[in-house]
Amino acid sequence: MEEGGPCDVWAEGDAYERYMGRWSRRVAEVFVTRLGGPAGLRWLDIGCGTGALTAAVATRCRPRTVLGLDRSPEFVRAARAAAPGTARFAVADASALPLRAAAFDAVVSGLALNFLEPPGTAVAEAARVVRPGGCVAAYVWDYAEGMTLLRRFWDAATALDPAAAALDEGRRFALCRPGPLRALWTGAGLVDVTVAPIEVPTVFNRFEDLWEPFLSGQGPAPGYVATLTPEARELLRTRLVETLPVRPDGSVALAARAWAVRGARPAGAEGRRRE
Repeated sequence: MEEGGPCDVWAEGDAYERYMGRWSRRVAEVFVTRLGGPAGLRWLDIGCGTGALTAAVATRCRPRTVLGLDRSPEFVRAARAAAPGTARFAVADASALPLRAAAFDAVVSGLALNFLEPPGTAVAEAARVVRPGGCVAAYVWDYAEGMTLLRRFWDAATALDPAAAALDEGRRFALCRPGPLRALWTGAGLVDVTVAPIEVPTVFNRFEDLWEPFLSGQGPAPGYVATLTPEARELLRTRLVETLPVRPDGSVALAARAWAVRGARPAGAEGRRRE
């Protein structure tokens, strides 16, 4: 996972796992199952974060090799500690991959595209390092509508503080919609592009299980919470719990939707890199 704006802090693996990693792993499993493909392929995961997608490839796809890259040394350490032994990791910038052209059979990315600046350069790099006919695929949260946890959070935050709207991922990350994702892939010269939703349940044992990760400072929403006074933070907590569907046993059942995009490098195409 790469960093974006001033509140988009991604550094501590354990904090990210509690906040978003546990749901990312569920999406990653569906994503790689849909991608399919034979055993023995060479896989690359760019913006790998704590390694959810890399681990899913290593355990489900029987790869020849799988390499996860991220710009954060802390995330790479966390990914290396948690992933299967067949996975390898390194620190690298997705916008300037230190890899030769056509070195991989499949290049993937999970929940990172909207934090890559500019995303078009990263996708062009992915297209460069995949072999002709190889797959380039990624998924991002549907921040505007389908990622219910964050939608409820920002609706509560902006109701109390209209200025928070400027930080709302649903407003900031226009890329995370089918049309822009398709345009990003075709703009990198990829063909046979498709976009499809992936939906997973996100059930919290109790409200505190949902709320406490927002106190970590990891990511845009927790970064916003970190700027609040104790009084404003408590008001936000109260407002949020009032809007959530809390079950009689105290659990909170929500859902999360991601958009998955995939395409292929044209057979016989020369690698291109967008400047």
